[in-house]
Amino acid sequence: YSTKSMRNEGGFEIIKKAIEKLGLRHKEHIAAYGEGNERRLTGRHETADINTFLWGVANRGASIRVGRDTEKEGKGYFEDRRPASNMDPYVVTAMIAETTLLWKP
Repeated sequence: YSTKSMRNEGGFEIIKKAIEKLGLRHKEHIAAYGEGNERRLTGRHETADINTFLWGVANRGASIRVGRDTEKEGKGYFEDRRPASNMDPYVVTAMIAETTLLWKP
């Protein structure tokens, strides 16, 4: 996921702020990210535990993964690894956009 400002110079700081907001609303997002996620997000097999919000660079075991190139270049995108394959993409996309762009904690 990225916005234009995340892909521009200084975008890594904007990415970190967006990830911080996602962490504050972790439980709300998990509730909408697909049925059965508790069986997938166990903390084993390259996932974070469903009750734990983690992010990291090149960390496939985190809730949110930032690529090495994004960190190196100081701009780019991040991956939300929490949605299940049975999620509603419109619901998830709306939640991510609303949380990262519009929500004021």
